[in-house]
Amino acid sequence: MKKIKCILYINQFFAQVGGEDMADYEPEIREGCVGPALAYKAFFGDNAEITHTVICGDNYMGSHPDEAISKIMKLLEGREIDIFFAGPAFRAGRYGFACGTICNAIKEKYNVPVYTSMDEENPGVEMFKKQMIIFRGSSSAASMKKDIEPMVSYALRKAKGEEVFWAEKENYYGRGIRHQVFTEENVSVADRAVDMLLARIYDKPFQTELPIELPERIVPAKPIKDIESARIVLLNTGGIVPIDNPDKIQSASATRWGKYDIKDTPELKNTEYKTIHAGFDPTEANKNPNIVAPVDALKQYERENKIGEFYQYFYTTVGTGTTQSEASRMANEIADELIAANIDGVIMVST
Repeated sequence: MKKIKCILYINQFFAQVGGEDMADYEPEIREGCVGPALAYKAFFGDNAEITHTVICGDNYMGSHPDEAISKIMKLLEGREIDIFFAGPAFRAGRYGFACGTICNAIKEKYNVPVYTSMDEENPGVEMFKKQMIIFRGSSSAASMKKDIEPMVSYALRKAKGEEVFWAEKENYYGRGIRHQVFTEENVSVADRAVDMLLARIYDKPFQTELPIELPERIVPAKPIKDIESARIVLLNTGGIVPIDNPDKIQSASATRWGKYDIKDTPELKNTEYKTIHAGFDPTEANKNPNIVAPVDALKQYERENKIGEFYQYFYTTVGTGTTQSEASRMANEIADELIAANIDGVIMVST
Protein backbone atom coordinates (compact mmCIF):
# COMPACT_ATOMS: atom_id res chain seq x y z
CA MET A 1 0.00 0.00 0.00
CA LYS A 2 1.39 3.40 -1.02
CA LYS A 3 1.88 6.09 1.57
CA ILE A 4 -1.21 8.15 2.27
CA LYS A 5 -0.70 11.76 1.19
CA CYS A 6 -1.83 14.27 3.84
CA ILE A 7 -1.92 18.06 3.97
CA LEU A 8 -2.09 20.02 7.23
CA TYR A 9 -3.52 23.49 7.91
CA ILE A 10 -2.13 25.59 10.80
CA ASN A 11 -2.24 29.25 11.83
CA GLN A 12 0.55 31.81 12.00
CA PHE A 13 1.27 31.08 15.65
CA PHE A 14 1.92 27.34 15.28
CA ALA A 15 3.90 27.99 12.09
CA GLN A 16 6.14 30.24 14.24
CA VAL A 17 5.52 33.15 11.87
CA GLY A 18 4.40 35.36 14.76
CA GLY A 19 1.61 36.07 17.26
CA GLU A 20 -1.13 38.69 17.11
CA ASP A 21 1.20 40.99 15.17
CA MET A 22 1.08 38.48 12.29
CA ALA A 23 -2.57 37.46 12.55
CA ASP A 24 -3.24 39.04 9.12
CA TYR A 25 -0.68 36.75 7.49
CA GLU A 26 -1.85 35.72 4.02
CA PRO A 27 -2.05 32.05 2.96
CA GLU A 28 1.20 30.28 2.24
CA ILE A 29 2.11 26.67 1.46
CA ARG A 30 5.36 24.96 2.44
CA GLU A 31 6.64 21.55 1.47
CA GLY A 32 6.87 18.97 4.21
CA CYS A 33 6.30 19.32 7.94
CA VAL A 34 5.98 22.62 9.77
CA GLY A 35 5.29 22.96 13.50
CA PRO A 36 2.60 20.48 14.66
CA ALA A 37 3.09 18.45 11.47
CA LEU A 38 6.06 16.80 13.19
CA ALA A 39 3.72 15.42 15.85
CA TYR A 40 1.48 13.98 13.13
CA LYS A 41 4.53 12.41 11.50
CA ALA A 42 5.42 10.64 14.75
CA PHE A 43 2.06 8.83 14.72
CA PHE A 44 2.00 8.08 10.96
CA GLY A 45 4.82 5.55 10.95
CA ASP A 46 5.27 4.23 7.41
CA ASN A 47 1.57 4.59 6.61
CA ALA A 48 1.31 8.28 5.70
CA GLU A 49 3.19 11.54 5.28
CA ILE A 50 2.50 15.26 5.49
CA THR A 51 3.49 16.41 2.01
CA HIS A 52 2.64 20.09 2.53
CA THR A 53 1.67 22.48 5.32
CA VAL A 54 -0.75 25.34 4.63
CA ILE A 55 -0.37 28.44 6.83
CA CYS A 56 -2.77 31.33 7.25
CA GLY A 57 -3.24 34.06 9.85
CA ASP A 58 -6.32 33.75 12.04
CA ASN A 59 -7.45 37.33 11.40
CA TYR A 60 -6.96 36.95 7.66
CA MET A 61 -9.15 33.85 7.54
CA GLY A 62 -11.71 35.42 9.88
CA SER A 63 -11.92 38.76 8.07
CA HIS A 64 -11.53 37.54 4.47
CA PRO A 65 -12.75 33.91 4.45
CA ASP A 66 -13.73 33.81 0.75
CA GLU A 67 -10.47 35.40 -0.32
CA ALA A 68 -8.44 33.14 2.00
CA ILE A 69 -10.17 29.99 0.70
CA SER A 70 -9.66 31.08 -2.91
CA LYS A 71 -5.93 31.65 -2.35
CA ILE A 72 -5.49 28.34 -0.54
CA MET A 73 -7.28 26.46 -3.32
CA LYS A 74 -4.87 27.96 -5.85
CA LEU A 75 -1.92 26.92 -3.67
CA LEU A 76 -3.29 23.36 -3.59
CA GLU A 77 -3.76 23.03 -7.36
CA GLY A 78 -2.01 19.90 -8.61
CA ARG A 79 -1.31 18.58 -5.11
CA GLU A 80 -2.27 15.03 -4.23
CA ILE A 81 -4.58 14.94 -1.20
CA ASP A 82 -5.80 11.74 0.44
CA ILE A 83 -6.54 13.25 3.89
CA PHE A 84 -6.71 16.85 5.07
CA PHE A 85 -5.99 17.74 8.71
CA ALA A 86 -6.37 21.09 10.48
CA GLY A 87 -5.18 22.14 13.92
CA PRO A 88 -5.70 21.03 16.65
CA ALA A 89 -7.41 24.32 17.55
CA PHE A 90 -7.76 23.71 21.31
CA ARG A 91 -9.91 26.51 22.82
CA ALA A 92 -8.82 29.25 20.37
CA GLY A 93 -12.05 30.54 18.81
CA ARG A 94 -10.61 32.21 15.71
CA TYR A 95 -8.38 29.21 15.04
CA GLY A 96 -11.39 26.91 15.43
CA PHE A 97 -13.33 29.00 12.92
CA ALA A 98 -10.40 28.86 10.51
CA CYS A 99 -9.96 25.08 10.83
CA GLY A 100 -13.67 24.46 10.30
CA THR A 101 -13.87 26.85 7.36
CA ILE A 102 -10.93 25.38 5.44
CA CYS A 103 -11.93 21.78 6.21
CA ASN A 104 -15.43 22.42 4.90
CA ALA A 105 -14.08 24.00 1.71
CA ILE A 106 -11.61 21.14 1.12
CA LYS A 107 -14.30 18.52 1.68
CA GLU A 108 -16.63 20.17 -0.82
CA LYS A 109 -14.02 20.67 -3.55
CA TYR A 110 -11.87 17.54 -3.25
CA ASN A 111 -14.30 15.09 -1.61
CA VAL A 112 -11.59 13.78 0.73
CA PRO A 113 -11.80 13.08 4.47
CA VAL A 114 -11.13 16.12 6.66
CA TYR A 115 -10.36 16.05 10.39
CA THR A 116 -9.74 18.60 13.10
CA SER A 117 -9.81 18.79 16.91
CA MET A 118 -11.19 21.39 19.32
CA ASP A 119 -11.99 21.84 22.98
CA GLU A 120 -15.72 21.65 23.69
CA GLU A 121 -15.77 25.37 24.56
CA ASN A 122 -14.39 26.36 21.17
CA PRO A 123 -17.21 28.06 19.20
CA GLY A 124 -16.02 26.21 16.10
CA VAL A 125 -17.51 23.01 17.51
CA GLU A 126 -21.09 24.27 17.31
CA MET A 127 -20.43 25.90 13.94
CA PHE A 128 -18.98 22.87 12.17
CA LYS A 129 -19.59 19.61 14.06
CA LYS A 130 -22.50 18.62 11.82
CA GLN A 131 -20.38 19.04 8.70
CA MET A 132 -17.22 17.13 9.62
CA ILE A 133 -15.59 14.98 12.26
CA ILE A 134 -14.19 17.17 15.02
CA PHE A 135 -12.36 15.27 17.74
CA ARG A 136 -12.75 16.25 21.37
CA GLY A 137 -9.58 18.15 22.16
CA SER A 138 -7.87 19.84 25.07
CA SER A 139 -7.94 23.48 26.11
CA SER A 140 -4.27 24.25 25.42
CA ALA A 141 -1.35 23.31 23.21
CA ALA A 142 0.29 21.53 26.15
CA SER A 143 -1.77 18.50 25.06
CA MET A 144 -0.85 18.71 21.36
CA LYS A 145 0.27 15.07 21.00
CA LYS A 146 -2.65 13.79 23.04
CA ASP A 147 -5.09 15.57 20.70
CA ILE A 148 -3.38 14.52 17.47
CA GLU A 149 -3.11 10.77 18.22
CA PRO A 150 -6.86 9.91 18.05
CA MET A 151 -7.22 11.92 14.83
CA VAL A 152 -4.40 10.04 13.16
CA SER A 153 -5.56 6.65 14.48
CA TYR A 154 -9.09 7.13 13.16
CA ALA A 155 -7.98 8.63 9.83
CA LEU A 156 -5.52 5.82 9.04
CA ARG A 157 -7.94 3.05 10.00
CA LYS A 158 -10.64 4.66 7.87
CA ALA A 159 -8.28 5.10 4.92
CA LYS A 160 -7.19 1.46 5.09
CA GLY A 161 -10.76 0.19 5.25
CA GLU A 162 -10.46 -1.00 8.83
CA GLU A 163 -13.25 -0.79 11.38
CA VAL A 164 -14.04 2.58 12.90
CA PHE A 165 -16.63 3.23 15.57
CA TRP A 166 -19.22 5.76 16.64
CA ALA A 167 -18.60 9.23 18.05
CA GLU A 168 -18.58 8.35 21.73
CA LYS A 169 -16.18 5.45 21.33
CA GLU A 170 -13.82 7.34 18.98
CA ASN A 171 -14.10 10.53 21.08
CA TYR A 172 -15.38 12.95 18.46
CA TYR A 173 -18.45 15.17 18.62
CA GLY A 174 -21.67 13.51 17.50
CA ARG A 175 -23.03 14.71 14.16
CA GLY A 176 -26.57 13.43 14.54
CA ILE A 177 -25.89 10.58 12.10
CA ARG A 178 -27.36 7.24 13.22
CA HIS A 179 -26.20 3.82 12.13
CA GLN A 180 -27.57 0.40 12.96
CA VAL A 181 -25.10 -1.69 14.93
CA PHE A 182 -25.31 -5.03 16.69
CA THR A 183 -24.26 -5.14 20.33
CA GLU A 184 -21.62 -7.61 21.37
CA GLU A 185 -23.86 -8.78 24.22
CA ASN A 186 -26.63 -9.74 21.75
CA VAL A 187 -29.29 -8.44 24.17
CA SER A 188 -32.66 -7.64 22.64
CA VAL A 189 -33.83 -4.04 22.40
CA ALA A 190 -36.78 -4.82 24.67
CA ASP A 191 -34.49 -6.07 27.43
CA ARG A 192 -32.17 -3.09 27.03
CA ALA A 193 -35.10 -0.67 27.22
CA VAL A 194 -36.45 -2.29 30.39
CA ASP A 195 -32.97 -2.25 31.95
CA MET A 196 -32.69 1.48 31.27
CA LEU A 197 -36.14 2.13 32.67
CA LEU A 198 -35.36 0.24 35.87
CA ALA A 199 -32.03 2.06 36.21
CA ARG A 200 -33.84 5.38 35.93
CA ILE A 201 -36.52 4.39 38.42
CA TYR A 202 -33.90 3.33 40.97
CA ASP A 203 -31.66 6.33 40.26
CA LYS A 204 -28.84 4.24 38.81
CA PRO A 205 -26.55 5.34 35.95
CA PHE A 206 -27.55 4.45 32.40
CA GLN A 207 -26.73 5.56 28.87
CA THR A 208 -29.47 6.19 26.36
CA GLU A 209 -29.05 4.70 22.90
CA LEU A 210 -30.84 7.65 21.30
CA PRO A 211 -29.26 10.88 22.59
CA ILE A 212 -31.17 14.01 21.68
CA GLU A 213 -29.41 17.34 22.04
CA LEU A 214 -31.79 19.86 23.58
CA PRO A 215 -31.10 23.50 22.73
CA GLU A 216 -30.84 26.01 25.54
CA ARG A 217 -33.99 28.11 25.54
CA ILE A 218 -33.67 31.78 26.43
CA VAL A 219 -36.93 33.61 27.07
CA PRO A 220 -36.76 37.04 25.37
CA ALA A 221 -37.11 39.99 27.71
CA LYS A 222 -40.24 42.08 27.46
CA PRO A 223 -39.80 45.27 25.42
CA ILE A 224 -39.12 48.52 27.24
CA LYS A 225 -42.41 50.40 27.37
CA ASP A 226 -40.98 53.91 27.56
CA ILE A 227 -37.35 54.27 26.42
CA GLU A 228 -37.36 58.00 27.23
CA SER A 229 -37.69 57.21 30.93
CA ALA A 230 -35.67 53.99 30.96
CA ARG A 231 -32.51 53.39 32.96
CA ILE A 232 -29.87 52.05 30.55
CA VAL A 233 -26.49 50.43 31.26
CA LEU A 234 -23.54 49.75 28.93
CA LEU A 235 -21.73 46.39 28.87
CA ASN A 236 -18.85 45.48 26.57
CA THR A 237 -16.69 42.46 25.80
CA GLY A 238 -14.09 44.62 24.07
CA GLY A 239 -11.84 44.89 27.12
CA ILE A 240 -12.16 48.66 27.68
CA VAL A 241 -10.64 49.32 31.12
CA PRO A 242 -8.89 52.08 33.04
CA ILE A 243 -5.25 52.42 32.03
CA ASP A 244 -3.98 50.39 34.99
CA ASN A 245 -6.53 47.56 34.48
CA PRO A 246 -7.37 47.55 38.22
CA ASP A 247 -9.35 44.29 38.10
CA LYS A 248 -6.55 42.47 36.22
CA ILE A 249 -8.97 41.26 33.54
CA GLN A 250 -7.22 38.77 31.27
CA SER A 251 -6.69 39.74 27.63
CA ALA A 252 -8.03 36.33 26.53
CA SER A 253 -9.91 33.45 28.19
CA ALA A 254 -11.25 35.89 30.76
CA THR A 255 -12.51 34.83 34.16
CA ARG A 256 -12.89 38.38 35.55
CA TRP A 257 -15.05 41.40 34.83
CA GLY A 258 -14.86 45.05 35.85
CA LYS A 259 -17.26 47.85 36.77
CA TYR A 260 -16.19 51.47 36.26
CA ASP A 261 -17.71 54.76 37.42
CA ILE A 262 -18.46 57.24 34.61
CA LYS A 263 -20.90 59.49 36.48
CA ASP A 264 -18.84 62.61 35.77
CA THR A 265 -17.24 61.35 32.56
CA PRO A 266 -18.73 62.80 29.32
CA GLU A 267 -16.53 60.51 27.20
CA LEU A 268 -13.75 57.96 27.59
CA LYS A 269 -10.36 59.62 27.11
CA ASN A 270 -7.41 57.66 25.76
CA THR A 271 -5.27 59.02 28.58
CA GLU A 272 -7.53 57.27 31.08
CA TYR A 273 -8.88 54.17 29.27
CA LYS A 274 -7.53 51.52 26.91
CA THR A 275 -8.39 48.04 25.63
CA ILE A 276 -6.63 44.94 26.94
CA HIS A 277 -8.36 42.65 24.40
CA ALA A 278 -5.95 40.27 22.61
CA GLY A 279 -8.31 39.32 19.80
CA PHE A 280 -8.12 42.41 17.56
CA ASP A 281 -5.77 45.22 16.58
CA PRO A 282 -6.06 47.67 19.51
CA THR A 283 -4.71 50.73 17.69
CA GLU A 284 -7.98 52.52 16.97
CA ALA A 285 -9.60 51.52 20.26
CA ASN A 286 -6.65 52.91 22.16
CA LYS A 287 -6.87 56.17 20.19
CA ASN A 288 -10.57 56.49 21.03
CA PRO A 289 -12.01 53.96 23.54
CA ASN A 290 -15.54 55.22 22.74
CA ILE A 291 -15.55 53.35 19.42
CA VAL A 292 -15.75 50.12 21.42
CA ALA A 293 -17.58 51.37 24.51
CA PRO A 294 -19.72 54.30 23.23
CA VAL A 295 -20.00 56.25 26.44
CA ASP A 296 -19.95 59.53 24.52
CA ALA A 297 -22.97 58.59 22.38
CA LEU A 298 -25.04 57.36 25.31
CA LYS A 299 -24.22 60.46 27.34
CA GLN A 300 -25.50 62.51 24.41
CA TYR A 301 -28.69 60.43 24.25
CA GLU A 302 -29.19 61.15 27.93
CA ARG A 303 -28.74 64.89 27.37
CA GLU A 304 -31.22 64.80 24.49
CA ASN A 305 -33.74 62.86 26.63
CA LYS A 306 -33.72 59.93 24.19
CA ILE A 307 -33.13 57.71 27.22
CA GLY A 308 -34.18 58.44 30.78
CA GLU A 309 -30.87 57.76 32.52
CA PHE A 310 -27.48 56.41 31.52
CA TYR A 311 -26.31 54.31 34.49
CA GLN A 312 -23.24 55.69 36.23
CA TYR A 313 -21.23 52.47 35.82
CA PHE A 314 -20.26 50.50 32.72
CA TYR A 315 -19.15 46.86 32.75
CA THR A 316 -16.27 45.19 30.93
CA THR A 317 -14.83 41.77 30.21
CA VAL A 318 -13.06 40.09 27.26
CA GLY A 319 -14.77 37.68 24.91
CA THR A 320 -11.93 36.07 22.96
CA GLY A 321 -11.27 32.53 24.16
CA THR A 322 -13.66 32.94 27.09
CA THR A 323 -15.49 29.72 27.74
CA GLN A 324 -19.25 29.44 27.70
CA SER A 325 -19.28 28.39 31.35
CA GLU A 326 -17.18 31.38 32.47
CA ALA A 327 -19.23 33.75 30.33
CA SER A 328 -22.45 32.43 31.87
CA ARG A 329 -21.08 32.78 35.39
CA MET A 330 -19.94 36.36 34.82
CA ALA A 331 -23.23 37.26 33.13
CA ASN A 332 -25.21 35.98 36.10
CA GLU A 333 -23.03 37.92 38.54
CA ILE A 334 -23.47 41.14 36.56
CA ALA A 335 -27.18 40.51 36.08
CA ASP A 336 -27.70 40.27 39.84
CA GLU A 337 -26.16 43.73 40.21
CA LEU A 338 -28.28 45.19 37.41
CA ILE A 339 -31.49 43.79 38.83
CA ALA A 340 -30.64 45.28 42.23
CA ALA A 341 -29.95 48.64 40.52
CA ASN A 342 -33.37 48.59 38.78
CA ILE A 343 -31.86 48.69 35.29
CA ASP A 344 -34.48 48.71 32.52
CA GLY A 345 -32.26 47.89 29.55
CA VAL A 346 -28.74 46.74 28.66
CA ILE A 347 -26.70 47.74 25.63
CA MET A 348 -24.11 45.03 25.00
CA VAL A 349 -21.37 45.92 22.52
CA SER A 350 -18.52 43.81 21.21
CA THR A 351 -15.77 44.27 18.63
